[in-house]
Amino acid sequence: MFERRLCENLRAALRGLPVGTVRTVYGRMLVDPGRADALEVAGRIALVPGVANVLVARRCEPTMERLEEYVSDALCRWRPRGSFRVRVKRGDKSFPVVSPEVARRLGARIVEATGAPVDLSRADETVYVEIIPEGAFVAFERLRGCGGLPVGSSGRALLLLSGGIDSPVAGLRIMRRGCRLDAVHFHSVPYLDRTSQDKARKLCAVLAHGQRPIALHMVAFGEAQREVVRRVSRPLRVVLYRRLMMRIACAVAERIGSRALVTGESLGQVASQTLANLAVIERASRFPILRPLVGADKLEIIDYAKRAGTYDISIVPDQDCCTLFVPKHPATAATVEETEAAESSLEVQRLVEEALARTEVETVAGVWTPVHP
Repeated sequence: MFERRLCENLRAALRGLPVGTVRTVYGRMLVDPGRADALEVAGRIALVPGVANVLVARRCEPTMERLEEYVSDALCRWRPRGSFRVRVKRGDKSFPVVSPEVARRLGARIVEATGAPVDLSRADETVYVEIIPEGAFVAFERLRGCGGLPVGSSGRALLLLSGGIDSPVAGLRIMRRGCRLDAVHFHSVPYLDRTSQDKARKLCAVLAHGQRPIALHMVAFGEAQREVVRRVSRPLRVVLYRRLMMRIACAVAERIGSRALVTGESLGQVASQTLANLAVIERASRFPILRPLVGADKLEIIDYAKRAGTYDISIVPDQDCCTLFVPKHPATAATVEETEAAESSLEVQRLVEEALARTEVETVAGVWTPVHP
């Protein structure tokens, strides 16, 4: 099941390129680049959750003589930059030469031609050789993959996606654990401009690389915020906004079959993310809330966002719904009792239903970005 999911996700990531077949061979995914640029193909594959590493390899006949000839020919194009080693995996046990001997003979060819020193533990360069019945594969470079599990192998989750830095990183982190994502974005149009909506679309396009297109639910939240402002004292407004968001997100998750909500909350980062407030907000959700960044430092999150290709989108100035009607001094230690008392002045179910009625759903396909998480 894991391999089937990964094959599907690789095909999705390579959509639009003139590639050949994508299939499983001896614990590897073998991708024929066809007429596409091999390095672009490898770069796209490296961003797909479930891929540990990517070898850009050439295939030759699975004989020792042909391997030696190929390595000798390749030295016209490649030379070790310092020390080197040869790593061999012999998936085809009928191959008559054992792995250490293959490595020794190929290494001897390289030493003879280049004079480069061999270092089996801390080499500057590694030559990778994999031998299977279908052929012998030789690669002189390896890309680090995204790692994790194939998207879709752990079920489906709904990401509460703002236009900020944290929530898209949370989505990427939970995708690495095998969750297929859809997203819900809360905006305050027409009270604020549409910049946050545009950012949400672009962020979803990055998130959708390597999985099926994302269903992006755009929730008009301004009217619900106005109602809270009319009826609730200033300090508790942010907590009530978040509880309403959780209820609306739960309704969306129920409609589309998601099993959990995902947020970019990090403990203590802003007023709504203190331990007391998180506990109060969580009580409004009927679904588990996954917080992959809860213990992360802001600099960690920023670094990951830069490597994943979401940072430049997230830092574009926008008018996020969280900036509308926000009190100067929000509560940082709300209690369940005072929050529920304040909430009793609202027609909560009506506000949720009206927000759902104003929700628009868009389908956002993945877009390739040449970065590496």
